[in-house]
Amino acid sequence: MKIELRKNFRWSLVVPTSMGVRITPVNSQPVHCSNMFMMHVSSAESNVASVSSFLGLPVKVLTTFVKDSPIARMIKDNLAGRHMAYEGVEVDQGGPWGYRHQFNIADAGYGSRGPRVQNDRAGEVGRTLNVKDFDLERIFGQEGVQVLHLSGLIGALSPETSNFCLELARAAKKYGTRISFDLNYRASFWKNREKELAETFSEIASVSDILVGNEEDFQLCLGIQGPEEGGKDLAAKIDSFKEMITRVKKTYPGASVFGTTLRQVISTNEHLWGAIMLEGDNWHVVEPREIHVLDRIGGGDGFVGGLLYGILKGWEPEKWIQFGWATGALATTVVTDYGEPADEEQVWSIWKGNARVRR
Repeated sequence: MKIELRKNFRWSLVVPTSMGVRITPVNSQPVHCSNMFMMHVSSAESNVASVSSFLGLPVKVLTTFVKDSPIARMIKDNLAGRHMAYEGVEVDQGGPWGYRHQFNIADAGYGSRGPRVQNDRAGEVGRTLNVKDFDLERIFGQEGVQVLHLSGLIGALSPETSNFCLELARAAKKYGTRISFDLNYRASFWKNREKELAETFSEIASVSDILVGNEEDFQLCLGIQGPEEGGKDLAAKIDSFKEMITRVKKTYPGASVFGTTLRQVISTNEHLWGAIMLEGDNWHVVEPREIHVLDRIGGGDGFVGGLLYGILKGWEPEKWIQFGWATGALATTVVTDYGEPADEEQVWSIWKGNARVRR
């Protein structure tokens, strides 16, 4: 089956997000013993959107900025360089102890030493995202959007952002925009808000067309029984994940596409990478195969980005998961949290395992 997309539109993809920066030691060193760092712009949702924006589709980011902040200037320039339009209010910093953009402090790990990530989100301006600051009738009604991509990270960031995502989903549904929802469970975000967020996530999932998550996401966000322990047998593991996705579909029958990634870590720099997708009543499976990893952060976002790109291009469903697998693998080969595909051919070469020089 194919997902019917809106024909009159300005934006192929719209993503709400809280933009920030990631600080990473050079040469794959640990944070605590490094004295030289790289800093680049990042957010899970803009990572997803990068696949479509670099491959020429019109993308818009809905966010918020700290007024007169050099980090905000860096973020705006980065989004423009990634071929993304952006819209968002400017919030006064409110002094040294006021608002700022989030900092993600992370090393990539190396060999037998796994990555370590610390999120420093005190005073995060993205927590103020408010539906009152955006003209949803203009964005969804007049301009038109094919796909709205929502993430559980934004959905759980604060009560304001939870309501923001709900209102975006309701507006998208009203105007015929398809909704993609990547659950992205984070225990620290859910603490003391479990009942409220379970209701919010359930409502968003009930109007979504595309649901993505791992076993923890589906269990802890939506209360779906997770996969049974499949042991070391790959076929048994895949069957167990299929059973879980079938339970998700039964609970949320309005969605037509369900996806999850499969990852086995051999070492920090060597993974087995796969994916499962249910499209209508049709299963599509990419059995885990070896990929070499420079930095794993953003691989899952890359998968979702490629999946959505295939849907937006109107390809046959088999290609959605293949392209998503490859864009996820691409993201793990770069120091940014997002892949920057040069063209579709580069992505398909990754899928085919063709790493030869192109001259």
